[in-house]
Amino acid sequence: MPDFPKPGILFYDITTLLKDAAAFRALTDDLTARYQDARIDKVVGIESRGFIFGGVLAGRLGAGFVPVRKPGKLPADCFEVKYSLEYGSNTLAIHRDAIGSGERVLIVDDLLATGGTAEATISLVRQLGGDVVGLDFLVELKGLKGREKLAGYPVHSTILYS
Repeated sequence: MPDFPKPGILFYDITTLLKDAAAFRALTDDLTARYQDARIDKVVGIESRGFIFGGVLAGRLGAGFVPVRKPGKLPADCFEVKYSLEYGSNTLAIHRDAIGSGERVLIVDDLLATGGTAEATISLVRQLGGDVVGLDFLVELKGLKGREKLAGYPVHSTILYS
């Protein structure tokens, strides 16, 4: 989707995958198999499309689900972090009691672009004492080198674009 959400941005739409029951099932089966033995305590889904995959995966793994949202969207006391993205800046928030010290955390989102959102989410998880054991993305835009910001963490992307 060219020029969405702003001119000059090429948006990768995943709704065609989501509406295809067989494709969605195959993707979630693959994710479940990948992390089945990883002893994940919490799956963190990044607003908003990370909620789709993260919620399903948490349920299948028997883990808790933790949403990371924009400020003002979570009702309890939160930690917040400001970060840069490819077309501006934003802030993310997480409940202060969402993750316990030493809990094993998998971070899930639909897209890895510049890595700013994922890096900010790692910061939030670490503030709570969580151990980030991996990050998983449906799509990765390799040319934007977001993976470099996530050095030291296992990263998996299902679809890679140059």
